[in-house]
Amino acid sequence: MINKLIKYFENKKILILGFGIEGRSTYNFIRKYFPNKKLYIADKNNNLKLKDDNVQINCGVAYLENLDDYDIIMKSPGISLKGIDTSKIKEKIKSQLELLLENFNVYTIGITGTKGKSTTSSLIYEILKAQNKKVLLMGNIGVPAFDCLEQIKENMYLVLEMSSHQLEFMDYSPNISIILNVYEEHLDHYNSFDAYVDAKCNIYIHQKKGDYYIYNLDISKIIEKNAKFKTEATKYGVTLNGSTEKEDNKVYIKNEQVYINDKSVYNINDNRQLLGKHNLNNIMFVLTVSEILKLDLNKTIDTINNFKALPHRIECVGKYNDITFYNDSIATIPEATINSIEALGQVNTLIVGGIDRGVSFDKFISYLNNSNIENLICLPTTGHKIGKQIDNKHINIFYVENMEQAVDDAKKNTRKDGICLLSPAAASYGFFKNFEDRGNRFKELVKE
Repeated sequence: MINKLIKYFENKKILILGFGIEGRSTYNFIRKYFPNKKLYIADKNNNLKLKDDNVQINCGVAYLENLDDYDIIMKSPGISLKGIDTSKIKEKIKSQLELLLENFNVYTIGITGTKGKSTTSSLIYEILKAQNKKVLLMGNIGVPAFDCLEQIKENMYLVLEMSSHQLEFMDYSPNISIILNVYEEHLDHYNSFDAYVDAKCNIYIHQKKGDYYIYNLDISKIIEKNAKFKTEATKYGVTLNGSTEKEDNKVYIKNEQVYINDKSVYNINDNRQLLGKHNLNNIMFVLTVSEILKLDLNKTIDTINNFKALPHRIECVGKYNDITFYNDSIATIPEATINSIEALGQVNTLIVGGIDRGVSFDKFISYLNNSNIENLICLPTTGHKIGKQIDNKHINIFYVENMEQAVDDAKKNTRKDGICLLSPAAASYGFFKNFEDRGNRFKELVKE
């Protein structure tokens, strides 16, 4: 299978657009099979250096110029083409995941959504592994597809976490496609929220008969309002609280049981480690995959209930000075923060704030004004904006400039036996390298 991909790169003028984790992975793969091939790299980073005489590097503010000069543009997910006319180069723009789907004949399960991708992808992977299936996990989870190509064998499952950035120009879809949810995010990357939704929908619009499309029925109007988004795949609608009357295949909750059509498959009161309603939503998608693949239901449930939350996702840092600290740095949108507050229950102190990407905080502010939170610690820049709009006199507002001050104020003001939650409702860029960096710094300061 790999030979088909190698042949694809032959006699082509290739641009690697973006030289982060995935860009370097693409470079390493091509260079392994074409050691003397002339390659081109474009990146905003002016300090990019590479010891390779057969590479031409275009760095700095003009790195997106002359994209039409190449046969293939291997675009890294983090590169935004917002505001650029891509009509002439759209067919040239490729990603690792698209080339994987195009050139490898294995069964693929793709997961996207604004939130919950990593948890759901990891849980599906663990369930397959626990049932002795050959399986690999890759994609947006932090494992570039090209790093795994030589491990791919026949009769194997590939679990692919797929971000909107990876899906944006894709013309292929996995065998099972999942859209967990869609909220306002990445508006700095797309021309509109509709464009962001359109990118997500690429996960299923290229599916064929015999494939499966599992989607969130509660947001189906957002996903399918554009008539072009049709699919030949068998559809399953998942809902936590919506109507399923019109669905051929429905996944819903009734009498505290998760049902797939008329079959009870899971008790929502089972003792599980994934907290909150939003994780129950993720679990319902996982159960649907298990049903489609005809896996052992009891083993699936056992894996679900024993699955521990991934780092930075309502992660219990520990109890210090009679205060329990939780790291939820992955919460980069208001809806995710609300979900985490609801999952934990009595949050006494909440730390919010990060980069402003144009996401609306109106509903979030209304939620906070009606909450039982006593201390709101506000990081720049969005935290400061949120704090100024809180009119609940029972909430103490603290404006801080960095995480050190935030944790210090939390330690001083959170009541004994209370919960302090870092759930920023905003991205970390500009202040930290990424959400992991932010969460790790929080954990370090809590433990000091």
